[in-house]
Amino acid sequence: MARIVVLGAGVAGHTAALFLKQRLKNRHEVVVVSPNSNWNWIPSNIWVGVGRMTKKQVIFPLEPVYRRKRVDFRQALATRLHPEGDEAEARPAVDITYTAGDKKGMTERLRYDWLIDATGPRLDFAATPGLGPDGGHTVSVCTADHAVAAEKQLQQAIERLRAGEHLDMVIGMGNGTCTCEGAAFEYVLNVEHELRRAGVRDNATVYFFTNEHELGDFGVGGLTIERNGYRMRGEMLTESLLRERGIVPVMAAGATEITEDTIYYEQVDTEGVQQMHYDFAMLLPPFKGARIDAVDRSGADITDRIFAPSGFMKVDADYSKKSYDQWRAADWPETYQSPAYANLFAAGIAFAPPHPISKPRSSPGGVAIAPAPPRTGQPSGATAKAVALSIADMVEGRSDKPTQKASMAHLAASCIASAGTGFKTGQAVSMVMSPIVPDTQVFESGRNLKETSGEIGLAGHWLKRMLHTAFIYKMKARPFWWVIPE
Repeated sequence: MARIVVLGAGVAGHTAALFLKQRLKNRHEVVVVSPNSNWNWIPSNIWVGVGRMTKKQVIFPLEPVYRRKRVDFRQALATRLHPEGDEAEARPAVDITYTAGDKKGMTERLRYDWLIDATGPRLDFAATPGLGPDGGHTVSVCTADHAVAAEKQLQQAIERLRAGEHLDMVIGMGNGTCTCEGAAFEYVLNVEHELRRAGVRDNATVYFFTNEHELGDFGVGGLTIERNGYRMRGEMLTESLLRERGIVPVMAAGATEITEDTIYYEQVDTEGVQQMHYDFAMLLPPFKGARIDAVDRSGADITDRIFAPSGFMKVDADYSKKSYDQWRAADWPETYQSPAYANLFAAGIAFAPPHPISKPRSSPGGVAIAPAPPRTGQPSGATAKAVALSIADMVEGRSDKPTQKASMAHLAASCIASAGTGFKTGQAVSMVMSPIVPDTQVFESGRNLKETSGEIGLAGHWLKRMLHTAFIYKMKARPFWWVIPE
């Protein structure tokens, strides 16, 4: 009996565990290691952050699901890999530290035959002094608890607006190297929507503070949409949404320090450090990989053999240094297998991208300002499913190499960005791009224009709301859960 250990229980880790168990049944052991007890549908955190959903609506406990599916769940934090085993045993292992229950604080060396790193992002608030809800001055919607705290501060701001104060409200990215611009874009639209609903919009100046060089870049280099033979950049759609709502964009900006009421930042096309006052600020952090190191059998450090400097796991991508003009879609991984150890895989945010998708830029002062490539949501689920099915085939002897491929240079992705909730007043932008990583050697614009689109309307809002229900159902592993696509 083989043991497959999955590190992480977010979209990627939980998806991988469910598909592994579906394929392998009880013939092999599936172990999930996660420091968190709950699963969180993160795309809906923005609604928690404006008070339109409760925390309970976006999370559920993992243990009952795993008990029902006979998956071994360890609520613990992975700290070190031993991919060659140790002095006691040649079988690979991972060191874990329990984070809850009677074993809290205890460590264990967990042996494995196959391992999937699906640890997701480490929220690097420390990248910008003063950033974040823990020891900083800004709020976040990265976790359900963060979103609850953000909603509390938002309501306090609304009360101040009702009292006649004028407030500056800044929403966006807290560092020049952030990803997930789409989440910040959703939140600024939802906050603006709530200000209108509360009747205080005229008393607030709302800013969208982003590291994008053009609106609608979203870390994927933007997109081109074709309608009736006319081509337009996604920038036009994004800009029109902000302009219609009176939201002021601050473009190509990288925050360098944040105090209790001021954001200090630099911009790509402007000399020197600039300042922006704020009364309420929700700024997202950049992502790093989990703090996991690795040693060989003798105990010598081999972390850089397995992980990139960012902490993400190196997989079957082309990591050779290239200029922007030399980047190719073919550089991106297909199987997510480690080139160093064939029984190691990474999925979702945990794999190291070969390079960004958006063009790298910096300020005159040398501050890096460009979106990092997104791997959240649909790509996380798709890569995790591919990795799980490949491992299942390899474990059961159907192949000696990965059987599934899920390159982001071939995957399409759909994204529904909420622009405000409401039975009749809700809106959302529905976007589809194919492929995620543009391929200019195949498509003139980098993407298949027949499969790339963008629309806004009430239907998009209801679709996003239905997807919330569908994915909670899927991740609870209810009957026919696998029918719902990633």
